[in-house]
Amino acid sequence: MGYATAVFRALGTTAQVTVADAEALPAAVELVEEELRAIDICCSRFRADSELSALNRSAGREMAASPLLLEALTVAVRAAEATDGDVDPTVGRALSGLGWDLDFSIVVSRGEPGSIRIVPAGGWRSIRIDRARSTVRVPAGVEIDLGATAKALAADRSARAATSRTGAGVLVSLGGDIAVAGEPPAGGWPILVADDHRSTSAADGQTIALESGGLATSSTTVRRWHAGGSPRHHIIDPRSGLSADEVWRTVSVAAPTCVDANVASTAAIVRGESAPSWLEELGLPARLVARDGSVATAAGWPEQTP
Repeated sequence: MGYATAVFRALGTTAQVTVADAEALPAAVELVEEELRAIDICCSRFRADSELSALNRSAGREMAASPLLLEALTVAVRAAEATDGDVDPTVGRALSGLGWDLDFSIVVSRGEPGSIRIVPAGGWRSIRIDRARSTVRVPAGVEIDLGATAKALAADRSARAATSRTGAGVLVSLGGDIAVAGEPPAGGWPILVADDHRSTSAADGQTIALESGGLATSSTTVRRWHAGGSPRHHIIDPRSGLSADEVWRTVSVAAPTCVDANVASTAAIVRGESAPSWLEELGLPARLVARDGSVATAAGWPEQTP
C-alpha cells in the first residue's frame, strides 16, 4: 500500500500517473499509455497519419470517423458553445500562421520565421458531426486544432479507465491537465499549482488538495516562441487569429472534469479582465496570476498561506 508514481513523455509533454495503492501502478500505467497512444493517433495535428490530419486534408468532403474522433470533436464543439467561441477548435490555420506548424520542440529550435500570416478562426459552427452515420465534415480551408480539449479529455478518460481496472484511486497529469478518479487519499491529492507545471518548488506557487474531478492550468509562460519579430504564445484569440492579450499569465481552474477545467482556464486567458467575474458566475474555483505576479481568485479558491 501507499503512493506510487510513474513519469514519462507523451503527447509532447510530461505525463504522470500516481496511484494510492502501489501495487496498482503497473496496470494503471499500461492503461494510461494505451489511452494516450489512441488520442495521439486520433487527434494529433502534427502526425500525417492521424485522423485529425486526414480531416484537415479532406477539403470539405464528408469523412468517416472513429468513435474517439467523434467524441473529441463533440467535446471541442461543446467547449466552443459554452464559451461563446472563446475556445474554438477551428484555430488550426491561425496557429500555423503564427509559426506553430510542427511539433513544438521543432518550432522552438529551428529559428524565428521572418513573417507570419494572421488567420482568424474558421468558425466552430461550420463543423458538421453526424454521430448516427459516424461521419464528420469541415469546410475546405478550415483546419481543426484540438489542443485546448484533447489532452484534458485524455486525462479524464485515462483516470477513469485506470480506476475501473485497478480499483485504486488514480491521478493522471498531462502537462498540468489533471484528472482524478476513485477514492482519494485522506485529505485529497496534494497538487502544486504554478506557472510552469514542471515546477516542484512550493515557492513557485500554491499547494491545494483535489478530492475529485479535474484541475487545469492554462499559461502563456511555457509554450512561447518568436515569429514575425514578436513573441507568440499558444492561446489564440479566435476572433483576431493572434495570441490572446496577456492580462493573465496563468489561470488555474478546478471543475467536475479536467475537460471542463481546461476549457474554463483557456477561455479565461482569452477573456482577460472579465475572467474573474465570469468564473465566479459559473461557480468554478480559480486562481488567476496577472503579468506582474499579483494573484486574484474566484468562487472559493483557497486562500494562499504565507
